[in-house]
Amino acid sequence: MLSSGYVILAAEGSTSTLSSESYDYYAEIFDQLPSIKQSRLDTSKAGNELGHLSRGDKIFTQPLRNLTLSLQGKRHVRRNMQTSNIGSWESWSRSHRICTRRVRSKLGAVISELLPWKHTLHVIEGRFGVGVNAYFLFLRYLIYMNVIHSALIWIFILGPTTFSGRSNQSEPLRFGENDSVLDFFLGSGYLDRSPVFYGFYKSGSLKCAGLNTPLLYLSGTLVVLLLSVIMEIRRIAFGYKHTWMLGKRCRMNVSLKIFCGWDFTIQDVNTSAHKRSFLRNDLKLYLEEQRFSQYESRRTTSQWVRLYVLRIALNLLVLCLLGAAFYLIYFATRTSQSIGKNMLYSVVSAILHYLPPITITLVNLILPHIFRKISCFEDYSFTVQVNITLMRSIFLKLASLGMFLYFIFTAKQEQCPENQFGREMYRLCIFNFLATFCNAFFLNYPRKLVQERFPSSFLDRLSGKQHFLVPFNVLDLVYAQTVSWVGIYFCPVLPLIGTITLILTFYIKKFTVLRCCIAEQRMFRGSNSTVLFHFMLLLGLFMAITSLSVTQLQHPTPVHNNEVFQHSTCGPFANSTSVFNVAALCVEKLPRLAQTIIRALTSEVFVLSLILAEIIVLTSCVSRGRANKKTIERLKEMLVMNTSDKRFLVKKHVIMRRHKKIQSPQPRRMPSQPT
Repeated sequence: MLSSGYVILAAEGSTSTLSSESYDYYAEIFDQLPSIKQSRLDTSKAGNELGHLSRGDKIFTQPLRNLTLSLQGKRHVRRNMQTSNIGSWESWSRSHRICTRRVRSKLGAVISELLPWKHTLHVIEGRFGVGVNAYFLFLRYLIYMNVIHSALIWIFILGPTTFSGRSNQSEPLRFGENDSVLDFFLGSGYLDRSPVFYGFYKSGSLKCAGLNTPLLYLSGTLVVLLLSVIMEIRRIAFGYKHTWMLGKRCRMNVSLKIFCGWDFTIQDVNTSAHKRSFLRNDLKLYLEEQRFSQYESRRTTSQWVRLYVLRIALNLLVLCLLGAAFYLIYFATRTSQSIGKNMLYSVVSAILHYLPPITITLVNLILPHIFRKISCFEDYSFTVQVNITLMRSIFLKLASLGMFLYFIFTAKQEQCPENQFGREMYRLCIFNFLATFCNAFFLNYPRKLVQERFPSSFLDRLSGKQHFLVPFNVLDLVYAQTVSWVGIYFCPVLPLIGTITLILTFYIKKFTVLRCCIAEQRMFRGSNSTVLFHFMLLLGLFMAITSLSVTQLQHPTPVHNNEVFQHSTCGPFANSTSVFNVAALCVEKLPRLAQTIIRALTSEVFVLSLILAEIIVLTSCVSRGRANKKTIERLKEMLVMNTSDKRFLVKKHVIMRRHKKIQSPQPRRMPSQPT
């Protein structure tokens, strides 16, 4: 408070220093403020327990930061002030909470030290900033989530089948004469008979009352998807709340960039220079956006008409590119499904089986860069260009996967269509990892070697410097996780495969970043917040849930010539067992008391009561939130008024002090003696 008063005096034009006399005077001024009087009334109840630390009550008339005590002494003063007017039980409970909080913080610090790749993330963050580090944190989060999914799949599906259902299998699982190593890439042969796919699990393999393979299979899939929805919504809500609070508090973009823009985790000298240039370029970008908004406001009607015509033409070009990509996916799917049995184990057959994943990967690799070039001609600001490119890329990746699923659904199915669908998802996962591996070691690394050995060659100038594009790499992770979610019902081991491939992807991307890339001069703005990443992941999750719902809602209708059916008799839901009556069949095998309890819990009365209870709880939470919001606004207004009162009092006393100095008689000067 004294320092703020001194700043105000300096603003008024005073050039005198803060002497001991003025210190006592301003202390007397602040003693008359209402807030100080109120704090004196609150602290006067503490008694005389702190008499040895103060002279009278002057210790309570000043803030703790003005006391000439050590930090430990100030903590002791504050603790005694807080506990002097409470009982022994409340004092013990408060100290117990403090100790518990300290223990939790220490345990959290120990656990954070045990997290994998902590040192690697610090190195990446120190050399490339928080933007690239956000990608690796997102990748580590996906690894954790897939580990949890793998554990759930083992508990619900693989574990019971391994320990209880192995003896009930008609044929033992062994490597046959017609099997080949290519089966591990194609998902056929040996893998087709293994627990990897849907057709391996048979209904009635578990001999347990009220519990069977269909119920466990369905429960495992639903638990994984439900847990994924909860985790993603929680992440998005937490990140959005943080972004909303930051946006409410920091409205001055220029001041935020100048005073809070430096990344203190940077350790490398070259990266520090890049960070300075990044801040400079970011300020230039902000000024450029302001200049662009002014330029946009001065456009004439004819200019707007020409611009809209150009944008419509470019959007039609984007639609044509998307249509061509979808046709290529359709053609690749038809070609892959028309392979003869005599070419099953040849290399050409393997390439033709992988033709849809190859087409989807190439389309998702080339078109986003074309979209980025197209957005440059649409005369948008840089931020809008990035957002439009991201939205088009998201639509391309999810729509290409959706079209591929649609082509599989409408194509001629085999005797077990679920296994065919699972094989397609298995191939997509395997080829996505192979594409990441080849891109790192057969494209980026040789390009870096050429730049190091021939720094002034034509190839070096043609290839340019390599940068780690955070948005496009995050889109690749979202696509891979979406494929895993889509195929988890038809290929239960996809979470385990995803865990292994993501761990290998982490080391591949680490090698790519640290060995082949340089720091970005102008980083992606949304990389510091994971809200956009998890929102894209949530879109992929909803797409997986939609595709699974569509496959289960289809009725068993025969195809032409009554040769094959859309729903075959393989898997756990064979023999007139479906996902809609499996729970009822299990309930019928339970004792009568258990059946009564379950039917009571699933009755309309219980569901209505549960909905009413949820409405009451939500209403109370919303009302409490609104009341807290009003209280916060009121406290803000009180704080503003209190601050204005203090400034008014300080200015008033400054004016009175000057007036007293003017009215006080000046001391007479002695006449100078002649030399």
